[in-house]
Parts: sequence; structure tokens; C-alpha cells
Amino acid sequence: MTISGYTVLIGGLASLLLLTACDEPEQWSAGDLRGYNHTLEAINWFNVNDEATGSSMMPGGEAGGMCCISLPGKWRPGLKAHVNWEVDSLPYANLPALGSDAYREAYARHAANYKRYSQTIDIPDYGDKKCGLTVHFIACRQIKVTATCLTPQHPGYPINEPFQQKEPAVCPQ
Repeated sequence: MTISGYTVLIGGLASLLLLTACDEPEQWSAGDLRGYNHTLEAINWFNVNDEATGSSMMPGGEAGGMCCISLPGKWRPGLKAHVNWEVDSLPYANLPALGSDAYREAYARHAANYKRYSQTIDIPDYGDKKCGLTVHFIACRQIKVTATCLTPQHPGYPINEPFQQKEPAVCPQ
């Protein structure tokens, strides 16, 4: 084989390797789904990307460790979380004795006032290290998400809204 033949062969092999690398499937892994409720309303439930569901949270409460949310091994621009949630604006309603007909009727009237919301939000860059996904519910029906491994008590935690937030008279647009 001539030198030009080797050059063509090596060039062809290099191109094949590059094409193969481009077709490599994206690696995903599962992590816990957590939530923090910064509002004065109860979050009855929430889910992310219709795959993982979080449990209820009273005002100022948290829900943690529900399995599982899938995230790609490496963050990429355009990575989003679609969050659905249900709110009880009167979480401390005084209902009749549990199990009675009066309770069932009062609860049905109470539950008719639950509101459902949905928002799609960018997942911030988590680099090579992620620890599941944490959803923060804040005033004005807004959410923030993070995949950090830090806890909210850590000074470097990226979301710092206060808990037990009152709704402002007018929410920003």
C-alpha cells in the first residue's frame, strides 16, 4: 500500500470513529425528587415531566426522597422540567369529624376549590455532578428547580427565597 493509500485509510477510520462517537446514546441516571413549599398554601401533590410524583407539603414544608427522576449524565442547554402541581389555598380548613357524612360533604366542597398549575422551567447547569431534582414552590405560583447536591441550609445553595411567603397584592408578570 502506498503512503497516499495509508492516508486515505487512516482518514476513513478517523471519520468512522467520529461518526460513531456522535451516535453514542446519551447516558441518563435516576435520582430522588424533592420539594420545598415556600408558600402559605398546601401543595397536595406535584410531578415532574409526568414521570416522578412528589408527595404533599404543608405551608413551609418539604417532601423528599421520592424515587425517581431521570436526568442526563451531562447537563445540556435547553434541558427543562415540566412541573404540574395542585394547591389547597385553605390547608387548615375546619372540617367535621373524619368518616362522617358531614365530613364527606364538607371535604367535597373544600376539594372543589383546589387549583392546578403547570409550568415549564429551565434546569440550571449542574455540571457533572447532580443529586436528583429539587422543586421549590414560591409566591405567585412560581417554581425554581435545582439539581445541586447541597442542602437549603448550606450557604452556597442556589435558591434562597424565604419560607412562609405571603402572596403579594400584585404578582410580577
